[in-house]
Amino acid sequence: MARAFLSSGDLIADRRASYADMLFESGDHVAAADLMRQALEIVPDWTAGLFRLGEMEEAAGDDDAAAETWRRLLERDPGDRFGATLKLAASGYAVVPDNPPTAYVETLFDAYAPTFETALLEKLHYRVPELLAKAIKAAAPARHYRSMLDVGCGTGLMGDYFRADVDHMAGMDLSEAMLQKAEEKRVYDRLFKGDVNELDYPAGSADLIIAADVFVYVGDLDKAFSRLVEALGSDGLFAFSVETHVEDGELILQSSLRYTHSQAYVRRVLAEHGLVALTIDREAIRFDRGEPLQGLIIVARRA
Repeated sequence: MARAFLSSGDLIADRRASYADMLFESGDHVAAADLMRQALEIVPDWTAGLFRLGEMEEAAGDDDAAAETWRRLLERDPGDRFGATLKLAASGYAVVPDNPPTAYVETLFDAYAPTFETALLEKLHYRVPELLAKAIKAAAPARHYRSMLDVGCGTGLMGDYFRADVDHMAGMDLSEAMLQKAEEKRVYDRLFKGDVNELDYPAGSADLIIAADVFVYVGDLDKAFSRLVEALGSDGLFAFSVETHVEDGELILQSSLRYTHSQAYVRRVLAEHGLVALTIDREAIRFDRGEPLQGLIIVARRA
C-alpha cells in the first residue's frame, strides 16, 4: 500500500528508497532499513517512507525500532491511512482496536482496485462469492428477492450470482475506486459509498443482505450487525463470511492486519442481535502464502 503514495517529492530521497526496496527484495533487510533511514533524513515527514521503514525494521527483527517508526508515522498521519495502529497492535505494542481505522481500509482498497480481481481469482483462488451463493441457494431454493444489499461489494463479484433472482440490487463499498470497477459491470441498480458501521439504509427494506469477505476489515461486529439487522426485512436472509482461527479467543487481529472470528463468537453476536444461523460451513476460502485459508460461510435469519 505504501506504493500508492511512494514519491517523497525529493529525487535523491526517492532514489535511495528505490535502492532500499531492491535490497529488501533481495533479503538484506538490515541494509534496506539503513538506506531508508538515509532517505528519511532528507524528508523526515514522508509518511509512505516511514511506513516502508517500519516494514523493513520489522523484517530485520528490530521490533522496538519498528514500533517507534509506527508511532512517528501516527504523529504525522493521525487518520492512519497506512494502518500503523494495527501494526502496533499486531506486534504487541498496543491494545488491539475494536475496529481498524476507516482511512486505512479505504486507502488499502483504493490502491488494490486495479488488480483486485486478478490477484484474488487467478493467484489466490478466491472462493467466497461462489461459496456464499451456493449456501444461500441451498438455504432458500428458487427464492426470488425483492431487494438485495451487497455490503462491501468491491468490484461486484457477488452481483452476477443473483442478478436473475433479484428485482433491485444495491451495492455499497467504502472505496470509491472499487465502486467504479463495480459500475463497469452494469449489474447493480444502485451503488453508493458507505461504511458498514455507519450504514444508513431504509429499515426492513432488504430481504437479502450479503457481506462477502467484509468483516475481516471490521473487527468487532456489534455495531455493524446492529445496522444490518435494522435494514433486514422480517423474512430476510443475511449471508456473510469470516476468516476463522484454531487458537483460543473469539476475535484475533492477525499479522496480516485482518481480523479472524471464531464460530462461537459468530453464534453469540448473531444471537445478541436476534438472528439464528441456518448454516455455518467451514471452508477453504482462498490461498495465503501457498496454504489454504480457513473461513466460515454463514446464512442466517431472524430468530
